[in-house]
Amino acid sequence: MKRSLKDIMFVQSDKHDVGYVLRICAIAALGGILFGYDTAVISGAVGSLQSYFHLSPAEIGWAVSNVLLGCILGAAVSGWLADRFGRRPTLAVSAVLFTASAIGAALATGFAWFVVYRFIGGVAVGVASSVSPMYMSEVSPKDMRGRALYMESFAIVGGQLAVFIVNYLIARSATEEWLTNVGWRWMLGSEVIPCIVFCAAIFFMPESPRWHVLRGRDDDAMQTLTRISNEQHARSVLTEIKDSLEHKIETSDLGRAVASKGARWIIFVGASVAMLQQLTGVNSMMYYAPLVLGSVSGSVQNALFQTIWIGVASVSGAVLGSWVIDHKGRLPLFRFGSIGMIIGLLVASWALYTQTQGYSALAGMLVYMLLFGLSWGPLTWVLIAEIFPNRIRGVGMSIAVSANWVMNFIVSQLFPMIAQNQRLDSLFHGALPMWLFALFTLFSWWFVERYVPETKGIALEKIESVMLAPKRQPKASTATVPKDGLTDIPGQK
Repeated sequence: MKRSLKDIMFVQSDKHDVGYVLRICAIAALGGILFGYDTAVISGAVGSLQSYFHLSPAEIGWAVSNVLLGCILGAAVSGWLADRFGRRPTLAVSAVLFTASAIGAALATGFAWFVVYRFIGGVAVGVASSVSPMYMSEVSPKDMRGRALYMESFAIVGGQLAVFIVNYLIARSATEEWLTNVGWRWMLGSEVIPCIVFCAAIFFMPESPRWHVLRGRDDDAMQTLTRISNEQHARSVLTEIKDSLEHKIETSDLGRAVASKGARWIIFVGASVAMLQQLTGVNSMMYYAPLVLGSVSGSVQNALFQTIWIGVASVSGAVLGSWVIDHKGRLPLFRFGSIGMIIGLLVASWALYTQTQGYSALAGMLVYMLLFGLSWGPLTWVLIAEIFPNRIRGVGMSIAVSANWVMNFIVSQLFPMIAQNQRLDSLFHGALPMWLFALFTLFSWWFVERYVPETKGIALEKIESVMLAPKRQPKASTATVPKDGLTDIPGQK
């Protein structure tokens, strides 16, 4: 019998309280909404910022990409913060930083102060982008983990869509002079509203049971696990968690744990997937969509309106993906999505190269964003939230998410310098970056096919042995996987 999206997302399981899991994951996903809102709000303001602060192409890149340096810092410290203080308090810190950044950037009187406050927002994004999916993976039962983690991606693209609509509504009837002097401040300041909601909602989510076990608070962990499922299942899960942490790694041993062969390989795969996501070019479209579409759309207002549909396509892809991920698996979505993204990039690039007026470029970008929202967008966050062993999950996710933001910074800084280079623009009319992204997407598809295993339906405590299957590793660096599936992390037998 066919099941609807509502059935798949919300019907009660015999073992789990699906509604409760999705509610607490939805609160954590508010960090994703702010992640999407904060990173995409600049797309509507970048043209006004260029005029207001008299920025060169390199400075435009800096206005957009400086926030990504903050993301790198936030992601780098997120693992330590989450392991030391807990997942929930760390998310609370990010909520406060989001609020301070939105207010400060909206009121900035000079470009230097604008950069400072955007950097603070970047730190918040870096923390939330690591800890939100970490928390969601740790409170979700294995047979609905993909569904729950898709909420993070849905929240990110939902935040992006929301800000695209807000930016358009602000600019719809405005004069160019008003947008240059005041409009961009309203765009940036509008983020305060979701910030306040996130700050309030955090108090209604429990701490991660896996963090409680790490801290020896088994009773607290048992209470949350029982609320998620039932007492019998909760005891079974608690035993699995405790077994995976039987030999607890102290801070002084963490470096050796990360340096072990098995851990190095898993971190390499996680960080590579995270970087490859950015090389597909998604955030260049998110940050610079109005500039890309400006040459073929006719006006700033038209470009901002068309950008809304890019957000709609991304959200639609996330909804479709959440429908099938726990049934079809991760790898089929990667395959299908990569092919569609390449096709979309080629269509958009051809429209730009030939300077075809109308909706051809937008159509290609819509295809790309729909398939990205179905595949590489959410699946990257699903994988890096799944694949790291409990002992090194905090530091592993920090490294992977930091790698994602480093590549995001590189791509975002270079994109306007390539797209607005007079010689390259005269030759390719803005199509060159799209061609490069298509090639990188093809390579990314190959990497996943070669080195990433299917993780559908596998408990977090069991994924490690799947990740270290010899066929997934180069012969020179194949780690030994003992019969119990554990790597040579110090303290393991």
